[in-house]
Amino acid sequence: MRRGGGARILRNVGGLVVLLLLVGLIGLWRFAAAIPSEVTSPDRTTDAIVVLTGGSLRVEGGLRLLADGKAKKLFISGVYRGVDVNELLHVSRQSPDSVACCVVLGHEADNTLGNARETAQWMESEGYRSLRLVTASYHMPRSMLEFSRAMPAIEIVPNPVFPEFLQEAPWWRSRRTALLIGTEYVKYLAAVARPYVPAALRPGGASD
Repeated sequence: MRRGGGARILRNVGGLVVLLLLVGLIGLWRFAAAIPSEVTSPDRTTDAIVVLTGGSLRVEGGLRLLADGKAKKLFISGVYRGVDVNELLHVSRQSPDSVACCVVLGHEADNTLGNARETAQWMESEGYRSLRLVTASYHMPRSMLEFSRAMPAIEIVPNPVFPEFLQEAPWWRSRRTALLIGTEYVKYLAAVARPYVPAALRPGGASD
């Protein structure tokens, strides 16, 4: 009886594990399908352009949008302390005379949630009501989630950039791309779940 009961428990646990893996794979597939493959509103103007640091394409893309007159100012969130506007412009091969006056650097954020909070404070100080968000395509779903939470009254226009290695198709055949998307999917799920985690269970006993 005990042996039969133990086998039944093992079967139930095994079935649950298989079910969870299946749900996880379906979720990962849907997440990958939701990663943007193009800029849907390239001509839309906004009050600000916001770039999340993490790759040269992001900064270059934001500077190009600013030079094209897509917004009044460019805010770059999560810049290392000690880096100034002229240094960024030099690295990005942009002329300081053309856009330096309209570039603002944020040095406080060290993750996507921090980017959203830092940007929300800056947007409020400027009195802006819309922004174009520039980050990597795979990072856009989580960025939009965090920014929408931090600034529910602000219009956010996604403007993904596309790292070359992500254009390898299909994504699951590239170990590097599959690992990146899988990791980002886990981070996205954590961001979705964060508001439902009791404050007492979070590090330090308070909300982050």
